Amino acid sequence: MIGYVTLGTNDIARARAYYDALLEPLGIRRIMEFGPRGSAWGSGMDKPALGVMTPFDGQPATGGNGTMVAIAVENPAQVDAAYQRALALGGRDEGPAGPRGDGFYAGYFRDPDGNKLNFFCLTGK
Repeated sequence: MIGYVTLGTNDIARARAYYDALLEPLGIRRIMEFGPRGSAWGSGMDKPALGVMTPFDGQPATGGNGTMVAIAVENPAQVDAAYQRALALGGRDEGPAGPRGDGFYAGYFRDPDGNKLNFFCLTGK
């Protein structure tokens, strides 16, 4: 159902560097460029994508209160590694990687612009 999600940034060069480094180990790369306004990352043009853009209205980007983007990975080890990479690249902790109820494992963070994301997997337990 979801084709893409877009997050706002106030510093596109910083955002591109952050998301390139964060997503590349997962096989996710930039798939679209929008000049000085932003980029989109994904595993293919036929898969959901994550866009990071400066706001169209020219106002400062802010992290949405209650908004979160969840990125699915294969297993808890990938969650742990991606969550730690997010923090090492300048993200902020919003809940350490670990089990969150039956069969759900996730790590929560905010990117350098304050957007909330998580990496998660379903463990079947």
